[in-house]
Amino acid sequence: MESNLRLRLSLMMFLEFFVWGSWFVTMGNYLPTVLHCSGLQIGAAYATNALGAILAPFFIGMFADKYFAGQKLLGVLHIVGAVFLYLCSKSASFSGFYYLLLIYNLLYMPTLALVNSISFRQMKNPASEFPSIRVLGTIGWIAAGWALTFLKVDANAGMFLLAAVISFVLGLYAFSLPDTPPLGKGTTTSWKDIIGMEAFSLFKDKFFVIFFIASMLICIPLSFYYNLTNNYFTQMGMSNPTFKMTFGQMSEIGFMILMPLFFRRLGVKWMILVGMIAWALRYTCFRFGFDGPNMTLFYIGIILHGVCFDFFFVTGQIYTDHKAGPKIQSAAQGLITLATYGIGMYIGSYVQGLISNKYTLAAANGLVTFDWKSIWLVPLMISIFVVIFFWTLFNDKSSPTSMAEK
Repeated sequence: MESNLRLRLSLMMFLEFFVWGSWFVTMGNYLPTVLHCSGLQIGAAYATNALGAILAPFFIGMFADKYFAGQKLLGVLHIVGAVFLYLCSKSASFSGFYYLLLIYNLLYMPTLALVNSISFRQMKNPASEFPSIRVLGTIGWIAAGWALTFLKVDANAGMFLLAAVISFVLGLYAFSLPDTPPLGKGTTTSWKDIIGMEAFSLFKDKFFVIFFIASMLICIPLSFYYNLTNNYFTQMGMSNPTFKMTFGQMSEIGFMILMPLFFRRLGVKWMILVGMIAWALRYTCFRFGFDGPNMTLFYIGIILHGVCFDFFFVTGQIYTDHKAGPKIQSAAQGLITLATYGIGMYIGSYVQGLISNKYTLAAANGLVTFDWKSIWLVPLMISIFVVIFFWTLFNDKSSPTSMAEK
């Protein structure tokens, strides 16, 4: 790939995840402190993102693959999305904010597939070329956290204004990207094609079913991390929590480099199990770090994000790719994304909301606070349950033993 094209695609990835990272984690602090939202309302707000993930494959299947060039659709979605982010920053009530955020997420989540599609269409060997471009997305997320801290907008409506500006810039920039015409133009599309029905044949494999269920369940505690951690660290007195939470993405890059070594030694089952165990360890750190508070435990919990994400999600994608085979690879990846970022995160957001509501404390200054020790016990117990469930039932002997066996 030419260096100029690599640079253009890398910038696209950087901006794409900068937009998401500008508000997604810090919104969990903004909602209770500025809009005085309840735990259930916080969960409902985050569930809009999962709902966007659930509906995104339908959107891509009906429109992006048939009628519109990928780069043009990406531009339009981000420009319109910038308007709704701006409106979110001006909303003074949760009811108005909720519907604006819902519309925004329905616009944004399909762009995650679009940036991948635009990248893949320009590559001769995606397996070797894509990772070095996709990593700029993680760096963009880190940069967003740093920008929020530097601009001091990680606890106010400025986070949505920052996201709106970058979304608008990306929208304009998208029109300069290489032309990516729809491959399915002029062909008919059935509902089976849109929902990726062929991927459901994987459910004939009992071990894939176990993996699918475990993937959904482990994303329930993941919702607690994204939705509540920034607010938790703020209430515990951590300075610059938004900046420090980017240590998790930094560790993600480091563990990604080490993954091939671990994969050869552990294989699929134990890679996924280690990722799940890291989830339980993270919430153990948060649960017992409350006493003191113990900042060292908090930092350990943040850095464990690299293990949680890479060992579980990346290994899961490799396992799914291996089980699907060339014919249904795309549909299978869409299916597992639906299970995790869609259904799992959607359920998790509402579970987090119910638990937060149950353990809400009334602060003297009117701010919403929580019984954090009780809250963190819930994702800890769920994580332990999923570890036992997967360890006991998953024993797929056909799993790849190295990352080369995808």
